[in-house]
Order: sequence, then structure tokens, then C-alpha cells
Amino acid sequence: MKIPLYQVDAFTSKLFSGNPAAVCLLEEWIDDATLQSIAAENNLSETAFLVENDTGFDLRWFTPAVEVALCGHATLASAFVLFNCREWAGASIRFQTRKSGELVVTRLKGLYEMDFPARPIHGIDPPPGLFEALGVKGGDVYGSEEDLMLVLDSEKRVQALTPDMGMLEKVECRGVAVTARGDRSDFVSRFFGPRVGVPEDPVTGSAHCMLIPYWGGVLKKKDVFARQVSKRGGEVYGRDCKDRVRISGGAVLYSEGVLTA
Repeated sequence: MKIPLYQVDAFTSKLFSGNPAAVCLLEEWIDDATLQSIAAENNLSETAFLVENDTGFDLRWFTPAVEVALCGHATLASAFVLFNCREWAGASIRFQTRKSGELVVTRLKGLYEMDFPARPIHGIDPPPGLFEALGVKGGDVYGSEEDLMLVLDSEKRVQALTPDMGMLEKVECRGVAVTARGDRSDFVSRFFGPRVGVPEDPVTGSAHCMLIPYWGGVLKKKDVFARQVSKRGGEVYGRDCKDRVRISGGAVLYSEGVLTA
């Protein structure tokens, strides 16, 4: 079986930055064990698998370790591939997902705008071991469906984090977004998910489903510009639409080929 495979750097305008994702185009679904093995072999934070349907595409995402319910950068990468490598003619693409409903991506002036569900958050007490794992002494902690969000008082503190991944893996959550007001953007963040095989995610679209509404409220702005200050770095444009968020970014093709599975 031969599967078209693309690797795309998402949330960036230049190669070797942003978040790399693999995009695999299937004629029909294959067994989950093989999907997971392909994602592990790719060894990127996410591999997206697509199967065309009557209205667009069915879409699933896998880290090297698990299937996830929502992924931003691999959705952006998938849309980029369809628009630029597979000559998708429409202005928008509809993706049907198993746990996040329908996701629509629209091409707008060199960016790709994703319409995602917002993730409500609420203030919580820090789970045992969180501050110790991150090496911080305090901060405001919020919880969402699967992830935690820690708000610090400066971009410098976010950039300086050197988490203990072994300790962080024991904290009860899928991953942790650490964020602060930005010096050259509305806010910055980093995202750590060792429990799902992603020690640090370079740019995390799904985390912005909670970051954009939070900072939009704090800054009293509908439209925000964010930077994820990982080693690779990336840029995210966001719009708070109450129960939905619009998340936009650029993308660049790194490679294309065929895998045999």
C-alpha cells in the first residue's frame, strides 16, 4: 500500500520554524494500529490522516503515542496540502472529526484561518507536582477539558522554563500551556505534553482555543496576535468569537513523497 505523504511547517512563513506535521492522504481508512505505527515512525508531534468524503474530508490526528481529539497545526498543514499540492478549488475545506465536530479552514491572503470550538476554562488549585515540575513558585492555574493553563507575569519567565519532563508526566492532564503577556505580541506561550509523547510542542493550535478567549478578555480585544516561544517558534493570529475561535497562520512545504505501509 502506497500513501502520499507531505511534511509541512505550520504557523510560520519560513522553513525550519513553526510546527512540523505529517499529512497522509488515504483512499480509505486502515486499521488504527497501522495509523499509530505510521505516526510513531514519522516521530513528529502530529501526523494527520485524511479520507475524502462527500463534503470534504474525514480527519484524524495521532502523536507518536496516542490519537488526539483536536490538533491545530496538523489541521492547518492538511489544508495547506489540499490547497497547494492537491489543487483544491474551493475557498474553504470542511473537515469532519470524531470528537471535535466539523472544522472549516479558509484560505485568506496567504494565511489559513481555522474555525475551532473555544475551550472554556476555570480557575483551579494547582495539581500536586505542577509547580515543581515546571520549576516555578507560583502563578494562576486554569483547567479546561484536558489541558491546564498557567499564567505567569512576564514573557521572560515563560522563555526561561526548563521543565522536568519526568515529573510533568505524572501531573494529571494531557498537557500544560504556560503563558504571559508578550513583549512583541499580545501574549506568548509554550506547551508541554510529555504524557502524549510530545515533551514540548513547537506551536500548539488547540491550546489557543483557551488562550485566545482568555487573553481576549484580559486585553479587551477581539483580535489578538500571539507568539509561541519554543525553540522553533511560531506566530498565531486569533479572533475570539464567543463559543468559537478563529485561529490563523501560515505554512511552508518541507517535503513530499510516498510511504509504504
